[in-house]
Amino acid sequence: MTTTPEPLPHAETKSPPVGLSGHEHRLHRGALGIVDISAATMANIGPAMSFFFGFGFLAETAGLASPLTILAAGVAIALLGNTLAEFSRAQPSTGGFITFVGKAFGATSAVTTALLAGIGYVIAMASVIAISGGFLSITVEHYVHVDVPWGIFTVLLTAGAVVMMLRGVSVSTRLAGLFFGVEMVVLVLVSVVTLVKHSGHLSLAPFEPSHVTGGLSGLAAGFPLAVYMFIGWENSAALAEETTDPRRNVPRAVFTSIAIMVASYLLFAYATVTGFGYDVDKLGKSEIPFIDVADSTLALFAFLAYLSGLTSTLGALIAGTNAQARLVFNAGREGLLPEWIGRVHPVRRTPVNAIVTFVGLSSLLIGGWALGHLLFSGGRGMDAVTFFVESSTFGTILVLVVYLLSNLALPVYYRRFRPAQFRAVRHLVLPVLGAATILVPLYYLTKPGQEDPYDWYPYAALAIVVVAVAYATVLARRDPTLGDRVGSIVADE
Repeated sequence: MTTTPEPLPHAETKSPPVGLSGHEHRLHRGALGIVDISAATMANIGPAMSFFFGFGFLAETAGLASPLTILAAGVAIALLGNTLAEFSRAQPSTGGFITFVGKAFGATSAVTTALLAGIGYVIAMASVIAISGGFLSITVEHYVHVDVPWGIFTVLLTAGAVVMMLRGVSVSTRLAGLFFGVEMVVLVLVSVVTLVKHSGHLSLAPFEPSHVTGGLSGLAAGFPLAVYMFIGWENSAALAEETTDPRRNVPRAVFTSIAIMVASYLLFAYATVTGFGYDVDKLGKSEIPFIDVADSTLALFAFLAYLSGLTSTLGALIAGTNAQARLVFNAGREGLLPEWIGRVHPVRRTPVNAIVTFVGLSSLLIGGWALGHLLFSGGRGMDAVTFFVESSTFGTILVLVVYLLSNLALPVYYRRFRPAQFRAVRHLVLPVLGAATILVPLYYLTKPGQEDPYDWYPYAALAIVVVAVAYATVLARRDPTLGDRVGSIVADE
């Protein structure tokens, strides 16, 4: 049953984007159902990829009770999910956070958010692109004992992913969902077998607050790592225009995906610390702890864990680029970014220019980062895992700023445009709590005294924010109609 959209308040009446036809550059409406966007969202999170390369650092930071850090991060993400869900119920948009912040605070904030989101997601996606080839290289070397440069695999896998994305959103989204299904089956299988194998020595110690290293400060220090493992949870909002009944299905997909990922990560984390005999020091020294657990648990069948890592990186690459490129596409379509980015293929209705630009910039970033390692690290090359950790950390800072702005925007939006629908808990208390939880990882990612290269990240991020605000201010002054075009294309209208 399709929900009939509520009439828009007079102040929220839409005007068509300047220079672009309202229908000529629409995406393929109704191509996806709730299962599609939920699976795509979880594929974007990439549980195997995120857990493989993130949990070891998290365990080192938070200690034996690191699963509690995951639980705390899940609560924080659920608060953000409320913000995204409430915006999507009112005004589903491919622009996602860009549209939501822009509607609340105006044209300057919309352009600023478009730039911060675009740059942040490009940097974060570069880490996924690199690790896709990097993990395949690790797998080949492990089983075939042949050292193939990860850059070769990265180029081949990325090219194949782009071809699938350009073919159509339903084809690429369902492929990403298939990859997600494979990784989840393997991750759950390894976790369950591990717990059964160690059933005589199971303990609730990983869930006891007293086993968090450093207490509350240790929990907070590990919090940014746990939050990063959920990045991608917002995927479904960018697919709103291509989703049936987006006002209903996008919020459902958001909360369903978050709930499944929280439960899954807790299972994987418990199985991993159990597999290491609750020895956090040994776990922290492992390159990929879950793989080591799979090796000791499944023996010859441990290759399934490597397979899940590969499908995870590919699923995250496809689902993430699909969603994040659409944010940039919508910003171009509405005139917040260059207009040519907001064009679609006339037959397949895919945002060709945005996808190619997004992947191209991410690939250039990988090359530039590798050159930086050669120049400033004594001629040493850059491995994919190092780049994944470094670039994903930097990208996360900018993405968290966008999350923060969206939480602040929700109460303003509802009080300004929909006062009759305003509810204190959903539209004020929860987003304020969400904003507060975002300040914790932002602090730990930007606090002074970190090692190189993380010590210069805060200054680089601040420079990007300043330039984005300056550019947005100039653009908004030059084009007085810019504010009217923010959110001018609603997903189901």
